[in-house]
Amino acid sequence: MNASQTHSPMSLLRTFLLLTTTLTAAILLSVACSPAISGILTDDRDSKPYKTQTFTGINAVRAQTSGGSLTVEGGNGAEARLEMYVRSSNWNGRDELSREEIEDRLRDYEINIRQDGGTLVATAKSKRDGSWWNNRNALSISFKFFTPRRVNTDLNTSGGSIQISHLDGKQRFETSGGSLRLVDLKGDIAGRTSGGSIKLDGCRERVDVETSGGSIEASNSNGNLTLETSGGSLRLMGLNGMIKARTSGGSINGDQIDGELQTSTSGGSIRIRNMAGSIDANTSGGSVEVNLTRVDKFVTLGTSAGSVRVQMPMNKGMDLELDGNRVSAPLSNFSGTADKDRIVGKINGGGIPVKLTASAGNVYLNQN
Repeated sequence: MNASQTHSPMSLLRTFLLLTTTLTAAILLSVACSPAISGILTDDRDSKPYKTQTFTGINAVRAQTSGGSLTVEGGNGAEARLEMYVRSSNWNGRDELSREEIEDRLRDYEINIRQDGGTLVATAKSKRDGSWWNNRNALSISFKFFTPRRVNTDLNTSGGSIQISHLDGKQRFETSGGSLRLVDLKGDIAGRTSGGSIKLDGCRERVDVETSGGSIEASNSNGNLTLETSGGSLRLMGLNGMIKARTSGGSINGDQIDGELQTSTSGGSIRIRNMAGSIDANTSGGSVEVNLTRVDKFVTLGTSAGSVRVQMPMNKGMDLELDGNRVSAPLSNFSGTADKDRIVGKINGGGIPVKLTASAGNVYLNQN
């Protein structure tokens, strides 16, 4: 084989294509394995805390920071550990700082970490009268707490998320610019965010959460649950108890709910599947579809701009009041009046109030 054959245009093309394919595969593999892409909740920048301290006899945590996140995780141990993380604020394009740079910038902050009786206190505050975001040396200061399970919290951050997990007690928390993540909490739980979403899973007894600018997802929780958002959707899965869920600007979806549900939206549809108990659901801007496997005290469903479609057992005494452009329902053992747009009367002698209203649509009860 001569040199011209070895380096022919076709040979060079094959070599180029092989190298390109290999490089592309390597890049895709690297991206797929990246924690940020695969969904693993890790942050390489938080792998090494700036400061770590341990405490004993802790039954409460009080924390406040202006530009970072707050995390509290309960466990079976008796000791409590605090980890403090410091990095440059993201807006100025520098995340990585040397320890010397961090210590120099921390001179512009008041850092207070102490034990006050049984309370672990950690606060980080700028000395620049709240103008830290205008300072090119601004820092994001976050705290992580690892505590015994029976711990109360009082948490506040103006610029980050809050995560709380595996705790029993009274939890109070608020953020102006981040999300809320609540996992396996038992007790009196209340918090709000002005600019993020809320996710809760495995929470029990009393939960009262609110967001002004995000969605709410609640799952596998029970007790008295109050969920409210002014600008997002609601997703309710596996809930049990007294549930109040409201949104001013999104849809509502639910599945596997047992108890009493009061829910409403001003700007979306409502879809509830596998509901057992009592329900009051209303929307001003969409349709309503509900599947009930058991009816307890009442069924009240309404919409101003769509249809209402319901599947439910009718083996109990019920008082029916159905209104719409057109109303379709089975009327076995019925006494009352039935017109094409309105049905009022009793089934099985009457009892449970069932009110279905569609101001600008149809009502379908047990119709395929």
